[in-house]
Amino acid sequence: MLKRINDVLAGVWMTLVSGVFLAASLALQLTGTALPIDPAWGSAVISGLPLVYLALWRVVHNPGISKISSALLISVAMIAAIAIGDIFAAGEVAFIMAIGAILEEKTTERAQRGLKALISLSPQQGRRLRDGKEELVPVSQIEKGDLLRVLPGETIPVDGVVVSGSSSVDQAVLTGESLPADKEAGDPVFCGTINRFGAMELRAEKVGEDASLQKLIRMVREAEENKAPMQRLADRWASWLVPAALLIAVAAYFATGELVRAVTVLVVFCPCALVLATPTAIMAAIGQATKHGVIIKSGEALERMGKADVVAFDKTGTLTYGRLQVTDLLPLRRGLSPEELLALTAGVESRSEHPLGKAIAVHAREAGTALPEIEAFEMESGRGVAATAAGRRILCGSDAFLKSRGVSLSGEAEEALKRLRGEGKAVVLTADESGCLGAIALSDTLRPGVREMTRRLSSMDVQTLLLTGDSREAAEFLLRDAGIDRIDAQLLPQQKVEHIDRLQKAGRSVCMVGDGVNDAPALKTADVGVAMGSIGSDIAVEAADVALMSDDLSKLPYLKRLSNAAVNTIRLSITLSLCINFVAIGLSLAGILTPTTGALVHNAGSVFVVLIAALLYDRKLT
Repeated sequence: MLKRINDVLAGVWMTLVSGVFLAASLALQLTGTALPIDPAWGSAVISGLPLVYLALWRVVHNPGISKISSALLISVAMIAAIAIGDIFAAGEVAFIMAIGAILEEKTTERAQRGLKALISLSPQQGRRLRDGKEELVPVSQIEKGDLLRVLPGETIPVDGVVVSGSSSVDQAVLTGESLPADKEAGDPVFCGTINRFGAMELRAEKVGEDASLQKLIRMVREAEENKAPMQRLADRWASWLVPAALLIAVAAYFATGELVRAVTVLVVFCPCALVLATPTAIMAAIGQATKHGVIIKSGEALERMGKADVVAFDKTGTLTYGRLQVTDLLPLRRGLSPEELLALTAGVESRSEHPLGKAIAVHAREAGTALPEIEAFEMESGRGVAATAAGRRILCGSDAFLKSRGVSLSGEAEEALKRLRGEGKAVVLTADESGCLGAIALSDTLRPGVREMTRRLSSMDVQTLLLTGDSREAAEFLLRDAGIDRIDAQLLPQQKVEHIDRLQKAGRSVCMVGDGVNDAPALKTADVGVAMGSIGSDIAVEAADVALMSDDLSKLPYLKRLSNAAVNTIRLSITLSLCINFVAIGLSLAGILTPTTGALVHNAGSVFVVLIAALLYDRKLT
């Protein structure tokens, strides 16, 4: 009950009521009007009780020196002011601190829906085969060694090995790869990935908490729990502020014999401006970032971004568009033009459901290529397609598919295939009964401005790093002109986390930029996580500390500069607030200030701090 009352009094609406009482008290003082009860009592009670409750709770529950907090000093000053009858001073310090607490709370609220969304991806059922019969059972009943069947479009319920059948599996949830992986007997498959085409039978290898998706969920949960909130600056300094204030106040009393001077010292010593310095600057910075399409979820993220000296990127969907595009049209038969190769291949692939085939068909349509009539279409899942076009049988697919249909590759074709794959590109070969006609290569494409972005980060002494689940060849070819300092490829989510952890143990501060579900653990583990908001997975956005609501990576250098500016503004505000406090203490000891005028002076300091922070909102940083 006591905590519930405290929460109500500390809320926004009751704090506004407290401000009304305080303004009424000030108006009465300025007009020389007296009432039987000073309205400032309302402010002292509404805003003061939560402070006293917080101070006592910390004294009882916090260990060691952390029992002494800024709330304790303010409570002492407030009670002392009430004791000498200066109710306005008591209400004023309580109200200012209540405003500071609300501002800080509003800037550090963070959504916690990401983990729930990740858990929702967990498959609930699987098709188990026993004694030749198929039964649909909960995932919790699947045991290691069970034989399972997965139909097209279904989620694979456990980690396992393909026993029979072939298909293409979308593994983006784990690796972030833009291409589905072709699977056949003997290949591993993972929990949470999606079977796109053919039916497969697999043997369960890792079930329950050992499955890949469950490990991913566990990593996100652990990273979330291990990320402690930023300790309030005033509380970190309270270990010496409180004893110093009490010592000076007692000394002032014994030296002058005036209790009013001692209470004035306590009032002006209250760290109101100090407490407001951090949340107001953070609010201004967050407000400016929002204008530029950057959503910063907490003040801690802003502070940590200012310290980041390594920016790690995912590749697919982050540095690249995450969409396959045709990059090479390579005829391998004399007299065949690139346009004719595209028309034949796109005509056959127009009936295909495979992402490579769809990308080729889209490219042909955008190029305005006329496609031939297609007859007798057939598809072999994960390997290739065949159809009759322009009066002859056309095959499109992998080299293994062509060879299985009796088509041998020439030396020229083998060399072209090796070169294109060495560049990290996916290749579709086209052939007829007499041999290979040509090759069409596809690749993801780099976002514009990546080179300029990495250059600007480097100018701020920030190292750039690529962490990707794609092959090293694909990463190096695509990013050789991107200016990335270092590349680590073929990484699973856990390995990305391990890379970041090693950097942190080496004393580096890491910012991770990603867009997919597979990036969530790395985003949480990094000192600050940045998600591509408009294209990224909801889980990645929720896991990150910052979301870029456009696909413009140039916002990263802006974010770094903004964070640096916010930290510098906070330091300036703290320095000025301390200077004002020290001057006010001297004036209090000299008897120039009273508790009421002292409260007004340090209130003016608080307003000054807020104005400095407000300037950050309109500062040009782009």
